[in-house]
Amino acid sequence: GRLNADNARFLLLAVLIVLYMLCGAAVFSAIELPTEREAKERWEERLENFTRRHNLSRAELRHFLREYEEASVAGIRVDDIRPRWDFTGAFYFVGTVVSTIGFGMTTPATVGGKIFLIFYGLIGCAGTILFFNLFLERLITVIAYIMKSCHERQLRRKGVLPHNGRRGSGTSEVDSLAGWKPSVYYVMLILCVASLIISCCASAMYTPIEGWSYFDSLYFCFVAFSTIGFGDLVSSQNIRYESQGLYRFGNFVFILMGVCCIYSLFNVISIVIKQSINWILKKLACKCCHRCQRRLFRSRRNVVMPGNVRSRRNISIETDVVNESDTDGRRLSGEMISMKDFLASNKVSLAIMQKQLSETANGYPRQMSSNSKQNGFSGGVGALAIMNNRLAETSVDR
Repeated sequence: GRLNADNARFLLLAVLIVLYMLCGAAVFSAIELPTEREAKERWEERLENFTRRHNLSRAELRHFLREYEEASVAGIRVDDIRPRWDFTGAFYFVGTVVSTIGFGMTTPATVGGKIFLIFYGLIGCAGTILFFNLFLERLITVIAYIMKSCHERQLRRKGVLPHNGRRGSGTSEVDSLAGWKPSVYYVMLILCVASLIISCCASAMYTPIEGWSYFDSLYFCFVAFSTIGFGDLVSSQNIRYESQGLYRFGNFVFILMGVCCIYSLFNVISIVIKQSINWILKKLACKCCHRCQRRLFRSRRNVVMPGNVRSRRNISIETDVVNESDTDGRRLSGEMISMKDFLASNKVSLAIMQKQLSETANGYPRQMSSNSKQNGFSGGVGALAIMNNRLAETSVDR
């Protein structure tokens, strides 16, 4: 049952991503295609005028432009820029590699460099992702601590929580406070505000120093912090800057903080998306369950029905699955079933009970409050699992 629910969630997410990509492609094509056609027409006109003015053939000029494109890949530009492969340039390059930004302005041109990049990036990207996950863990711990402190202060103002004791008073509010967890929506809002503040501060630095507009600076911040890294705008590429050392240090700090915050925000948004998918699947499962029940009742009109039939309307997508076997049909209709059928129909619940008893006997039961399930902080893989577990299990004891 759990596997079927995971497969259904995976298929629905894949369909939604494909639809999201199709909609995005349609919007970007409608916005950018006319501008591309206009730019191509202007370029063809300039190319024609240049060949007439200098008495050059179109083939020779195109061959020259291709050679310049090859030189541009190697780091040669028309304007004076700093060397790409001095130590500072190489350090900036490895920073874009291990952070998975990959602007594309600097790329290895030799075979040895490309081979070294494969092994270097394999270890570097894995280590940086581990750093981001650990940063995410500690960030959620700090947010949970602050939000719980604010929640306790509100309870004291209302007179619900005593000033001297938090846990030993025996009140229901104190007991509920011990298992209180922050909402994923509050965490998402805090991360959104933090990311916006960092982006605005970084844009205020990039606008006068790099000569970009403020909107272009915000655009660069999102592309860099989200590790998309188009490479159309790249910071710290000129030879000289005013207060060059201070600017490069500030650029490094802003990119590091921005990547960490946006990475954490993406994981929180993924939890919200997971909750939405679970809600959709639950609605679909409820509709299918009602239809199956109506069919079963119609097919068993001659069966003597008991006065009170238990309905299974509260089926959870996370734990249960709608069974369409004959055993479930007999259980819904109120007929007697054998012990074998009973064990077969309840094997998931028995397995969970057996696991809980085993963990309790060994002395390390995993505590999971009902609030965490209601908030959706369960399950996940990789960084999503770290986010889920931290939000579900973080409680601050003071």
